[in-house]
Amino acid sequence: MNTIKQLQWRYATKKFNADKKLTEKKLEILKQAFNLTATSFGLQTISMLIIENKDIRASLVPFSYHQTQVLDASHLLVICIQNNIKSKDINSYYKNIKNTRNTPDSILEPYRKNLIEIMASMSKKQRQQWSKNQAYIALGNLMTICAIENIDSCPMEGFVSKEYDSILKLKEKGLKSVLLLPVGYRAENDMFSTFKKVRKPINETIIEL
Repeated sequence: MNTIKQLQWRYATKKFNADKKLTEKKLEILKQAFNLTATSFGLQTISMLIIENKDIRASLVPFSYHQTQVLDASHLLVICIQNNIKSKDINSYYKNIKNTRNTPDSILEPYRKNLIEIMASMSKKQRQQWSKNQAYIALGNLMTICAIENIDSCPMEGFVSKEYDSILKLKEKGLKSVLLLPVGYRAENDMFSTFKKVRKPINETIIEL
């Protein structure tokens, strides 16, 4: 498969085929890709909701500035961050490292303490922004995987996070919605699918030293 060809094929899908659904196999690829996304320190302070239910998605459209991709796509992916990062999250992470790699406490302990100190030095708002930065990494990774797998997608920041959080009961889960990615298959009459990509010449965006 030509990776560049697939990235050229990708575009922010404006109109989805509402009758065409992703297979469980394709969904599993997206789940695994999200979980394997690189995050700072490997802490994974992000989560992803996969919403297939049409009634739920219909209720979200008014709070998505009436962008119908939210409803017409096969599934709606909602990328969330933790409302807060606490010491117990860091302790759990290092416990997972120990169990997975059998790494001695003598090696892990300095790193665990350092990470707790780093997070304690931030305000809650700063910790949320830090997590949001990780969410963008996940979004980019998912978009690339979608392109490779011939899945259409549309990255979206334009939605009312507070209303999403309320409808999806995210506060009860300790989460906050930050990004959307409707996924599925483009409609045949989406005129944007035939538009040529508009990009700067590569020598204006790449600097080689």
